[in-house]
Amino acid sequence: MDKKLKEELNKQINEEIASAYIYQAMAAWVENKNYGGFTKWLKVQAKEENIHADKFYTFLMDRGEKVEFLAVAKPENDFRSVLEIFEKALKHEKYITARIDKLYEMAEKAGDNPTKVMLQWFITEQVEEEKNPTVMIEKLKLIKEGTGGFFYLDKEAGKREA
Repeated sequence: MDKKLKEELNKQINEEIASAYIYQAMAAWVENKNYGGFTKWLKVQAKEENIHADKFYTFLMDRGEKVEFLAVAKPENDFRSVLEIFEKALKHEKYITARIDKLYEMAEKAGDNPTKVMLQWFITEQVEEEKNPTVMIEKLKLIKEGTGGFFYLDKEAGKREA
């Protein structure tokens, strides 16, 4: 495997673990506000990010490559609103999408077909990863925090399954 591609795939494990950490911090903030549905939504998202990290880990191991774990940065812990949380989630997912796209370009340049095939799953997954917070943002912009509509949306968010 191309050395630089391997380094970036290892870094992506870190990015996915950091993503889980970010979503856990967001979940903690909404849980402190007693928004159980949004808490569940964000915890489900955190679990998904750990699954993504494991997919990169397994892929590298299956290819006989060494996996190196990097330090995870402290996530933001204080937010102004639930809307801000989902706006930051969307911004973060767009960052991850850009990284996945760059990894695909690197694999293509290196002629690494197995990596390209593995990354296809992530390319498809990122469409959903950006759609989910976008839908929440659109709904949150229609209602005011603390209203009946807000609490209904919180309840609906709690129905999310992994």
